[in-house]
Amino acid sequence: MAKAIPKISSRRNGRISSRKGARRIPKGVIHVQASFNNTIVTVTDVRGRVVSWSSAGTSGFKGTRRGTPFAAQTTAANAIRTVEDQGMQRAEVMIKGPGLGRDAALRAIHRSGILLTFVRDVTPMPHNGCRPPKKRRV
Repeated sequence: MAKAIPKISSRRNGRISSRKGARRIPKGVIHVQASFNNTIVTVTDVRGRVVSWSSAGTSGFKGTRRGTPFAAQTTAANAIRTVEDQGMQRAEVMIKGPGLGRDAALRAIHRSGILLTFVRDVTPMPHNGCRPPKKRRV
């Protein structure tokens, strides 16, 4: 009788470990994009690879409530909560946009305990780029 060949565990049987939790990030960059309708907070490492993100919509706010400062505060807290587990201690903050959530998101980031190395406003400003639409005649 032939001897049974031992089965080498295939990919289906073995559990694949996710890389997401394995990476340790001591320093990162927090990007806050605050428009009038929504606030998006993205946390990246120093090289620019996204580690975590959150928006007012994913935090459970719908409609006009997404543009509020409270929604921005909750969004920033949600984005940072996952990164604190990966060991982030220092971060740079880049804030973009004219929305109401700018200050609230920055306050929530500061309150989380992460040491902020610098805060920079990266809102795009035109140097008189596009021609404005013609005046409205009523």
